[in-house]
Amino acid sequence: MNGADMLCDVLLVNGIDVCFANPGTSEMHFVAALDRKPGMRCVLGLSEGVVTGAADGYARMADKPAATLLHLGPGLANGLANLHNARRARTPIVNIVGDHASYHLKHDAPLTSDIESLARPMSHWVGRAANAAGVRAATEEAYRQAQARRGVSTLILPADAAWGEVVRQDLQPVIVPAALQVAEEVLRRAAKALRSGKRAVLILSGRALRARALETAGQISAATGAALFSQTSDRTERGASRVFARPIPYNIDLAVEALREFDVAICLGGRQPVGFFAYPDKPSTMLQPGCEAIELAGHECDLADVLRMLAEEIGLRADAPFVPNRPGQSAITAPTGALNADSITIAVARMLPENAIICEESITSAGKMAVLAPNLVPHDHIPLTGGAIGIGIPLAAGAAIACPERKVIALQADGSGMYTLQGLWTQAREQLNVITIIFANRAYAILQGEMRNVGVNDFGRNARRMLDLDNPELDWCSLARGMGVEAARADTVEQFSDILAAATARNGPFLIEARI
Repeated sequence: MNGADMLCDVLLVNGIDVCFANPGTSEMHFVAALDRKPGMRCVLGLSEGVVTGAADGYARMADKPAATLLHLGPGLANGLANLHNARRARTPIVNIVGDHASYHLKHDAPLTSDIESLARPMSHWVGRAANAAGVRAATEEAYRQAQARRGVSTLILPADAAWGEVVRQDLQPVIVPAALQVAEEVLRRAAKALRSGKRAVLILSGRALRARALETAGQISAATGAALFSQTSDRTERGASRVFARPIPYNIDLAVEALREFDVAICLGGRQPVGFFAYPDKPSTMLQPGCEAIELAGHECDLADVLRMLAEEIGLRADAPFVPNRPGQSAITAPTGALNADSITIAVARMLPENAIICEESITSAGKMAVLAPNLVPHDHIPLTGGAIGIGIPLAAGAAIACPERKVIALQADGSGMYTLQGLWTQAREQLNVITIIFANRAYAILQGEMRNVGVNDFGRNARRMLDLDNPELDWCSLARGMGVEAARADTVEQFSDILAAATARNGPFLIEARI
């Protein structure tokens, strides 16, 4: 057996049985090893952005890492944008990046690069297998770090480490360190703030937005009057019978206004909220200057357990009451009038299947979904996390591979969808249960809004040519069919509703181009 076989075996014994790949020459021994491992599912992406975005979606829904296989530094660089999103989502991923044979590096061949420097900004851990004998330890450490730190590990595999012979060994699963413990002093400080009578808010992120953790947060809210807010996170379990945490608005003015009343903010799973960007004469942070911010626990903690400990600290029993979301999906009436973001999301909300997964990169076309979501059937929501657009289509593919029995509905802006269009091909090849809804507004509408945010309201010809997508118009139905995905176009809300109903009733990938 060789180093590549050892790498595969270490991944498999630790439960990593899906590899999203776009390999090259330096990785052929690893590809051959994968071919000898029937327990590993290999999924080809036609661009590295698809590979890394799909690995993110898979891990968010499977609650375990996937592996990626990328070709040298340039291949890694092509996938960095979605690794940035995964890093912000705190998604565990094990990247395997091939490199030249160690003795070949000194010759500075055309594809030679500083892979460590490329990987480090988007990775929580970066390592290199020095030789075939070191592959086992390096792979185990990559897995350990991805799990313990809830983030991206990048393991560089030189070609000679992959093809070098190793002795077969008895492998055991890696022991992952226990979750970090919350500091008792900070826990007591948070409990004291909740009991003080001050206007308090719990700001939840990450795994604090899973159903069990939300229920405990709801108990704390019911007992103390603390408000519940959420920051954009990897995955939120939403819907009727669950607890609603109000999303903090993206717009800085709306966010500041939403949080204006609070004297103390207790943050779990992330730091205090800040604006995506700086704007002239506007604050960077969303809390008021006099608001006390208590950062209680980060992603490395067991956030459900931290909330349980906080509830106990303020004297709550495990069966303390909370206010669940009430069912309301059946009361939603069929949308009429113009086809736009509001009518599209109302139609989606009416037909949303139970236990569906909503993958959202709708950007400016979010419509009514966030408002309606609390009262729909239970479902999961996985959004764009790091702001690097081009994740929606592959994110949905990865989620569908993780949860093949569940319907995935991807709400996708047209401009950002073009970044990783090739993900539709992967959906077709793997016959994934994904409905992709393209909000075809033929513009980078988010950037039009950002221009106005910095005080520019009159767009000239040059600005329009950088923000409009209508000359020529994108033909999403033709693009989808060219990738092997069936597609239909809707120009009215009635057409859209009919197409969506048919797509929801069938399996396999389908794309709806909604011209808004």
